[in-house]
Amino acid sequence: MIVDFRRRFWISMVITLPVLVLSPMIQGLLGYEFTLLGSADRYILFVLSSVVYFYGGWPFLTGLVDELKKKQPGMMTLIAVAITVAWGYSSATTFGVEGGTFFWELATLIDIMLLGHWLEMRSVAGASRSLQMLVEMMPSEAHLLKDGDTVDVKVDELQKGDRVLVRPGEKVPVDGEITEGESRVNESMVTGEAKPARKSTGDRVTGGTINGNGSLTVVVEQVGEEAYLSKVIHMVRDAQAEKSESQNLADRIAFWLTVIALAVGFGTLAVWLVLGEPFVFALERMASVMVITCPHALGLAVPLVVAISTSISARNGLLIRNRTAFENSRKISLLAFDKTGTLTKGNFAVTRSGSLDGSLNDKQILRLAGALENQSEHPLAAGIMEKIKEEKIDLPKVEDFNAITGQGVEARVENRKIRVVGPGYLKDHHIGIPEEAKENERETVVYVLMEDQLAGFVAMADEIREESYEAVRILKEIGMKVVMMTGDNEKVASSVSKELGLDAYYAGIRPDQKLKKVKEFREKGEFVAMTGDGINDAPALAAADVGIAVGSGTDVAAETADIILVHSNPADIASLVLFGRETYRKMIQNFVWATGYNVVAIPLAAGALYGAGILISPALGAVLMSASTLIVALNAQLLRRKLRR
Repeated sequence: MIVDFRRRFWISMVITLPVLVLSPMIQGLLGYEFTLLGSADRYILFVLSSVVYFYGGWPFLTGLVDELKKKQPGMMTLIAVAITVAWGYSSATTFGVEGGTFFWELATLIDIMLLGHWLEMRSVAGASRSLQMLVEMMPSEAHLLKDGDTVDVKVDELQKGDRVLVRPGEKVPVDGEITEGESRVNESMVTGEAKPARKSTGDRVTGGTINGNGSLTVVVEQVGEEAYLSKVIHMVRDAQAEKSESQNLADRIAFWLTVIALAVGFGTLAVWLVLGEPFVFALERMASVMVITCPHALGLAVPLVVAISTSISARNGLLIRNRTAFENSRKISLLAFDKTGTLTKGNFAVTRSGSLDGSLNDKQILRLAGALENQSEHPLAAGIMEKIKEEKIDLPKVEDFNAITGQGVEARVENRKIRVVGPGYLKDHHIGIPEEAKENERETVVYVLMEDQLAGFVAMADEIREESYEAVRILKEIGMKVVMMTGDNEKVASSVSKELGLDAYYAGIRPDQKLKKVKEFREKGEFVAMTGDGINDAPALAAADVGIAVGSGTDVAAETADIILVHSNPADIASLVLFGRETYRKMIQNFVWATGYNVVAIPLAAGALYGAGILISPALGAVLMSASTLIVALNAQLLRRKLRR
C-alpha cells in the first residue's frame, strides 16, 4: 500500500506540472502567457487532468465506496466528493458550459492528499502479523506412539486419546495430560514466567510450550480449534477487530465537512435558482463551495504532525505502530503491567551464594556450580553463568556429566562427585536445609552437593528493573492507576507489588484472564493501557485502548501492540503520555487552521455577499487555500521544538 501511494504520487506529480503551466488561472496569477496548441490547450488540460483524476484519485474513489458501505463517511469521502465535483464541473466547462475550470486545483489536491497518506503510512508501521506468528509457534509434527512404535505424524491428524512422545528440548505438540515421565517445561508462552515448571505424571501441558531435559508421554486431550493456543489466536483476532471499529479524529472532522459540503453546495444551487439566477451561475457557485470545502491543508494537517511526532518518539525510545492509539494515549487513566520482562528483567540473576560446610568459600561454590551448569540448558544456568562471567571465574574441567531428570545435574569435577540440585532432591534424600539457604518468596535456590554432602547454595531471582521504580512514581504523579497482572504466584506478585508501590496486583492469571481483566477495567470507565512482553500478553495488548510492548520481548507481543518501547524502559511510558498530549494539541491546532478558512471562504463562494458586490473568485480561493496549507506546515514544525524540550 505504501509503495502504491508513493508511485501514484510521483506519477501524478509529473503530470500535474504541465497542468499548472497550461492553466489560465495560474498564468493570470503569475503574470505570464504560454500556449501549446492555442485554443486546443483546454483539451490537453482535460486529458492530463483526467489521467490524474482516475489514476491518482483512484484510492480515494474506491475509499468512498468502502466508507459508504460501512456507513462511516470520512476523509476518503470528502476527498472523493471534492475531486469528482472539480473534474465533473471542469469537464463540463471544457465542452461548452460557461465558467472557469478547476483542473489545476483538482490535480494539486490529489497530489497533496496522496503525499499526506504516503507520509502517514510510512511513519506508522503496517498491518500486524501477530496472528500468523502465533500460528507459527505450534509444531507441525508429533511423535505418535502406536502399537509399541513411534510414528511421526502431522499434528492435525491426532485425535483425542492418542499418546504422543515429547523428547527433551522439543515443543509440546498438543494440550494433554502426562502419563509417563518427568521434566521441567518452559511455559512462558502461557504464563509469561521465565522459571520452568516441574511436570510429572498427572500434570497437564499446553501445546507450544517447550519441554526441558526429560522425555514425556502425553495423552491428547485438545487439538485443532479446541487447543489453548488456537483460543488465544481467536482472542487476539476478536480484540483487534473490536478496536479497529473506532474512527480517528481526521475522519470525524472529514465526516462533518462532507455533510457541510453537500448541504451547502446543493443548497447554494437551489437558492440561486430560486432567486432567478442562470443555471450556469448557480452551478459555478455550487462547484466552488464543494471544491473549497476540501482544503489542501486538511490532507497535511495530520500526516505532517504524525511524521514529526513518530520520528521524534522513535529517537526517544517509542516506536508508534498505531496512530489512533498514540493520539489516545493522553487519555490513559489505568496502566496494567505484566511482571516478567516488563517490570522485572525477565531472566534469573544470582542474588546471593554461600558455603554451608566451611570447606569451600563463596567463590568456590560458584565455581563448582558454574562448572556443571555450563553443560546444562536449564534456564537457571544462564543466570549462574552470567555471574561467573562477571566475577571472571575460571571453570574446571567436567567429566561424566549427567542430567538427573527433573532434579538437577551431576558430574565429576577435580576427582570429586558434584551435584547441583533443587530443593526437591534434598527433600527426597532427607537432607536438611539451613535457614539461611532456604528459598523465599522472590528467590529460587539451587544447592551444591560434594560427595553427597551439602556444601553450599546459589540463590537467584528475577530482578526488578531499576527503571521500574521511577516509572511507577512518575505515572502515579501524573494521575494514573498502576496495576500488575502476572502468571507468577501470589507470593512473588505480592512482593513485587509492595516494593514498587503499585495500586493493585493480580497473580496466577492466564492470557484469557488478562483479557477479561482489561475488559472489566474498560467497563468501569477506565481508559486502559496494557504493557507486556510475551505471547501470553497478546490478547490483553490487542484489547486494551493502548497496547504497549516491551522491545526486548517476543515478536508476537510487538506485532500485536500499538506502541513499542524500543529501550524496554517502563519510564518511557510517561514520555508516551506527554508526547501524545502535545501531538493531539498540535493536531487540533492544525485542524483549526485547515478548516478555519472555510468559515470565510464557503459563504463567500456561495455568494452570501453577492448583493454587496463581494464574490470570491477561484483565484482568491486559491490564495486562501495556499495560505492555509503554509500555516499548517509551519505549525507542524513547531512540534519538533516542543517534543524535544
